[in-house]
Amino acid sequence: MEMRQLRHFMAVVTEGSFTAAARSELIVQSALSTSVRNLERELGADLFDRTGRRVVLTEAGRALLPQARALLAGAEAAREAVAAVAGLASGRVSIGTIQTLTCVDLPGELAAFHEEFPGVQVSVRDATVTELTDALRAGELDLAFVAPDARELPEGLHAHTAWQEELVLITAPGHRLAEAGRTLIKDLAEEPFVDFRAGTGLETAVRRLAAHCGLDRRITCDVTQIGLLVDLVRAGIGVAFVPRAIGERAGLPCVRIRQPEPGRTVVLAGRGERPRNPAAAALVRHLTDAHPTDARLMDAAPAAAGRRGGRRPAAG
Repeated sequence: MEMRQLRHFMAVVTEGSFTAAARSELIVQSALSTSVRNLERELGADLFDRTGRRVVLTEAGRALLPQARALLAGAEAAREAVAAVAGLASGRVSIGTIQTLTCVDLPGELAAFHEEFPGVQVSVRDATVTELTDALRAGELDLAFVAPDARELPEGLHAHTAWQEELVLITAPGHRLAEAGRTLIKDLAEEPFVDFRAGTGLETAVRRLAAHCGLDRRITCDVTQIGLLVDLVRAGIGVAFVPRAIGERAGLPCVRIRQPEPGRTVVLAGRGERPRNPAAAALVRHLTDAHPTDARLMDAAPAAAGRRGGRRPAAG
């Protein structure tokens, strides 16, 4: 039984399909399927029920799952120890992000990190806040940008730093609100809305804002991709709350909301104050050492704040 086979097994469990797992592992699907089949042949049992649209674990697969996680964690710990001694000449770090992250230019930051540590492989996953925090706690992610819907992060997680994102209302060009440039929450009662998928940091922030202000929104369409949300607003199906940078990048009117001014806190979270993975620790330092974050924001951020530093919001 090879570690590569266990990694492929866990990829199918995490991604929910052989196609998505092969994509995440950067190999062709046939190679990943063969790897899992060889593992099943070696163990003498089928690990997945492949009869439905989505593969599910068999009893044998469920029995293997905790052992696979433990073995892969042990192998990762061994690699991390060697990487630390080798000065991060190699290594791997996994980071999760909400889809609507704008306060950090993640592609730009990862490019700069790669330039400094070219031997470190970076894995990026976007998901809902709940999925990201669960993956952090399970050890499937080293770090994640989340917008939590609580005063505290789940037990065992730590906020390394935090940023504040301004939310604005985007509209189609020529919309009546676009001319004014600003509006009150109470004036949106008759507006149709395009909403982001439930469970995301953006949807949570917007739902809490509406509830706080007594706004009963009329949702005409909800989507799972921020690009589609922007296109639907541009087409005139409805208006939507988004971080200002998303609206400005799309070239849509950004209407400022008064009383209250909406926003959300985005946190870079991990397990504990000091990541055990040297590559993750290096990435935290990279993301937090450019400019200090407002101490008041860190004091208000969920969970105990880590090092008070953070790169200022990217322009786009």
